Amino acid sequence: MIKTVDELVGAAKAAVESIPPNDAADEAAAGKAVFLDVREPVEWEHHIEGAVQVPRGLLEFIADPASPKHKPELDPAGRVIVYCRSGSRAALACVTLKDMGFANVANLEGGFGAWQEAGLPVNEHHDGL
Repeated sequence: MIKTVDELVGAAKAAVESIPPNDAADEAAAGKAVFLDVREPVEWEHHIEGAVQVPRGLLEFIADPASPKHKPELDPAGRVIVYCRSGSRAALACVTLKDMGFANVANLEGGFGAWQEAGLPVNEHHDGL
């Protein structure tokens, strides 16, 4: 059976925790979570301070602790809050991380757009990976 992208994203969103921006900001400020930005490099000019930036297409290679490309900030035992522009790519990335053994992942509700609308701090950074 063929699934549409809407069906895939809907199933992913139903399978993972969703966290509102203010709650996510509180967790990160308390040192209880790391943000994972799965947007493309061209979208990274504005991002959440301290976020680990990994395009969704490279996620498996960088999240896997056995991979030479692994970023140690992505700890399968730690809390990871994933975001993209609106939450769809992040939901799919959360499912991937769960499949890889990350037990404590959440999708930033509404994505980076909701973060900005909440008036939360945004950093500017001009170099990619």
